[in-house]
Amino acid sequence: MDQGNTSRVTEFVLHSLSGPRELQLFYFAFFTLFYISILLWNLLIVLTIISEPVLHTPMYFLLSNLSFIDVCLSTFATPKMIADFLVEHKTISFEGCMAQIFFQHVFGGGEMMLLVAMAYDRYVAICQPLHYAAIMSLRKCTGLVVGPWVIGVLHSLSQLVFIVNLPFCGPNKVDSFFCDLPLVIKLACTDTYLLQILMLSYSILMAVSSFVLLLISYSVILVTLQRHSSASMAKARSTLTAHISVVTLFYGPCIFIYAWPFGNFPADKELSIFYTVFTPLLNPLIYALRNKEVITAMRKLRSPQISS
Repeated sequence: MDQGNTSRVTEFVLHSLSGPRELQLFYFAFFTLFYISILLWNLLIVLTIISEPVLHTPMYFLLSNLSFIDVCLSTFATPKMIADFLVEHKTISFEGCMAQIFFQHVFGGGEMMLLVAMAYDRYVAICQPLHYAAIMSLRKCTGLVVGPWVIGVLHSLSQLVFIVNLPFCGPNKVDSFFCDLPLVIKLACTDTYLLQILMLSYSILMAVSSFVLLLISYSVILVTLQRHSSASMAKARSTLTAHISVVTLFYGPCIFIYAWPFGNFPADKELSIFYTVFTPLLNPLIYALRNKEVITAMRKLRSPQISS
């Protein structure tokens, strides 16, 4: 193709959930309700943990940061998807598309590492309870929170630095409700096969390595719990079950989508919606509904005169 006759793509066309006008309006109402619930539940958890001194522990400090990342993870694409249900042509600018890719990997990578940090916290609490306070110091907790953000940003920049300079001069239809890296990179007007292998292998390596760390941590914890049957261990087992549920819900869709990046499965779009919309809502529900301390603190927050 003559380079002088090519023009750079300035926008991409997103293919959100399809259907007649009535169904689009239903999607709009349904996902708007879901998004508002995500914001309310997660921000309520953050506010509750900040306001209640009893919850000023490493476990809840990490949980509040998980809730904050969940708000960010649901916000990078969900409001755009909701707005697109009301318009005929669902487009996004080139700059907006690159921004979505950047923030998806910042928040997604950050949450992966934060889940590893939470598993480490549970490992220390259950396997080394006598040394828990010394090991999980304020400095260590701060590092366990800052670290995932730094890793997420570095991971995202390593992805973006390659794709932002690719020539996009023709196809611009993305078969998703947001700019997902495996779908966008295939639209470049050059052979990107090796680049796809490199970039996606890096993402898969990050996901798999963190998932393996989680499996090792939880395996050691489960073995430790098998040797005890006290009430405190029963509470720890309940907390661990909540952690495993969160990990399964988050990693399952991600691994499925990125395990076959060159294929185009009909379920990919639904799975993307699951981990960007449903999982950020399920996380606080799983933790809050299974934790009496959080529920009690929320009641005190709602009725401060009771605690006074």
